[in-house]
Amino acid sequence: MPQTTAPIRPDDPNAADPAEHLAAATAEQVSPVPTTAERLRDALLDSRQRWRDLVIQVADLAFETDERGRFAFVVPDPVLGWPAATLIGQPAELLLACGAEDAIFNPFRATGLVRRRRVWLKRGDGGIATLAFAAAPVLDNQGRVVGARGIGVDLAEYDSQHAQVTAALRRGEVLDHILWRMGQEVLAPRMLQAALDALMNALGAEGAAVVLVPDDPDAARLAHQAGGGAGTVLQTAAALLHRAPAAAAQASNGDGRRVLTAACQARFGDPAGLAVWRVAGTRPWDNEDRLLLAAAANLIRFALEHEAIQQDMAHQARTDPLTGLLNRRAFMAEIERCVERLDREELPGTLIFVDLDNFKRVNDVHGHEMGDQVLVQFAILLRNAVRPTDLVARLGGDEFAMWLNGADHMTAAERAEQLRTEVPRAMAEMSGDDALRLGVSIGIAMRSPKSEEQIGHVLRRADAAMYQVKREGRGHWRVAPEGQT
Repeated sequence: MPQTTAPIRPDDPNAADPAEHLAAATAEQVSPVPTTAERLRDALLDSRQRWRDLVIQVADLAFETDERGRFAFVVPDPVLGWPAATLIGQPAELLLACGAEDAIFNPFRATGLVRRRRVWLKRGDGGIATLAFAAAPVLDNQGRVVGARGIGVDLAEYDSQHAQVTAALRRGEVLDHILWRMGQEVLAPRMLQAALDALMNALGAEGAAVVLVPDDPDAARLAHQAGGGAGTVLQTAAALLHRAPAAAAQASNGDGRRVLTAACQARFGDPAGLAVWRVAGTRPWDNEDRLLLAAAANLIRFALEHEAIQQDMAHQARTDPLTGLLNRRAFMAEIERCVERLDREELPGTLIFVDLDNFKRVNDVHGHEMGDQVLVQFAILLRNAVRPTDLVARLGGDEFAMWLNGADHMTAAERAEQLRTEVPRAMAEMSGDDALRLGVSIGIAMRSPKSEEQIGHVLRRADAAMYQVKREGRGHWRVAPEGQT
């Protein structure tokens, strides 16, 4: 039961003084006041705990050794896979990966203040850890070294991040250099050549190439190349691009060259890829090489699209938009080039002027849409009448021309006769009138080798022969005598 205090009577001679009684009762309820030493001890313990917590948060190893170099204190627990209890009292050098005698720096025997020194230590699982240490000696009252203390931070994660940043910066510098090299050129082929040269040097490759890879791998071809060995790696590169069109891939070809590819498919044109290769015996391509090649492939893709646009513009400037044949300007320029070669080889060339008879009647009866179809079909017949090395052009309206390389007027006459008989038959249903069917009037002019006759003069002779046919009733051909104006 709880005790109660008896009431104090003022007339009781044995009663204690009321003030003394109150002080005694109060003393039973109030704890004793800590001494200064006790407060210092508690503060020290609290400070050590705070220091310990902080060290554990920021360090992968914190230690203190005695003057014999044995662990007197180590945190956290475990440390690098070692239980802390197994390390206390053990020589700290046991953790050194290379042994104390081979260590360039031993943090457990520090004799002066050091910071950010790398040390390789053994992990508990047998692996190796790289730590950056800050350490200092422990001194006694006389200034003698009686141990060391320090902290270490594992650099594995930091080094990995640092390597990734360094690699990314390098890729950026290489890509900037490639862009700069491309920017010095105007024409797309020269841009691509500059890009391949820069990429080859950056990767330490023997060569680099843009490979066009249609559906059939055997039909792959080199569009642009730099360095040597492109022909020997073509099929290997094509196979890689077919097998892994969306990712970088590598393989060795028959002579040991290491080939690395990445797709760079443009929005139009044949599927394409970028390939680089190293000679046999060199190191394999690593992940950084693959990342750099994939990034460069994007630049190559834009250059390929630019090249395709330039080629399309050049094609449009040289061709008739309706029939796809050469236009007059391109036709005359090509003939000039042909004549230079024919004169060197002492071969003739023959010009054929072809006019489509009764074409106006088609437009009058069926309209211009049918007229366009007639011109397209007639262009096909002309192309089929000559070899791929010959030239075919639409000069304007219903007038066409052909240039036969290395052919004389006899060969040209055979082609003319073929057209004279085939055109009315093949295009009968497209004629505007059964009585006025589509046909051809043809003029032929041959240029003898080394005759020094200008192409303009040959053109006028063929034109004159064609109009002579028209005046004589159309539907046949005529050869203009050489030298005739």
